[in-house]
Amino acid sequence: MARILVVDDDRKTVATIALYLRNSGHTVVEAYSGSEAVELYRAQSPDLIVLDLMLPGIDGTDVSRLVRLDSDVPVIMLTARTFESDRLAGFAAGADDYVTKPFSPRELIARVEAILRRSAPTIHDQALSIGPVSIDVASHEVWVRDLPVRLTRSEFRVLETLARHPGQVFPRGELVRRVFGESYAGLDRSIDTHVSNLRQKLHAAGVHGLIETIHGVGFKLRGTRAQ
Repeated sequence: MARILVVDDDRKTVATIALYLRNSGHTVVEAYSGSEAVELYRAQSPDLIVLDLMLPGIDGTDVSRLVRLDSDVPVIMLTARTFESDRLAGFAAGADDYVTKPFSPRELIARVEAILRRSAPTIHDQALSIGPVSIDVASHEVWVRDLPVRLTRSEFRVLETLARHPGQVFPRGELVRRVFGESYAGLDRSIDTHVSNLRQKLHAAGVHGLIETIHGVGFKLRGTRAQ
């Protein structure tokens, strides 16, 4: 089972989440501040992070950005804020999912399990190539020619989904379901942030215009798969 880092300045919240995760067979590492979260992330190498947005010292958004400097470990953001702008800010910082307080612990565990399942390598089409972009599904690695491109797991799933069907238009809702799963209850527009982040990273690696926006519909990948 997975090693999961749970971060919240409210100890009762951490204890509740930890209890449910341990009952599901997972190992739990607990942190109560942003600085402690960063320290334990580096020391413990968790498989997933449950991260409160509002933390003393280093807040959850900054913790997520620091994690994203060298890892694509999945991050589920917790917050009492309900504005769409707050959710999008969390996704922009590298979060893979978003749960609003108060929440059902069972729902959170279901989100955790869904992300862990999606993170497991699939047995088909382990390597995909679109133009100069190479995708290794098993290792979750992306290369542009000889240059590695570090993506979050959600960004990787977006690219993988589009790359399996180049030229096919994916409506936002369909892409959300393929990336986050059927049980995802978040905003369809949240996928826009992941696509935007993915485009920026590909652009920095020298790939321009690979992902096309079909206004009012969704997104598609230009090009054809190498056989």
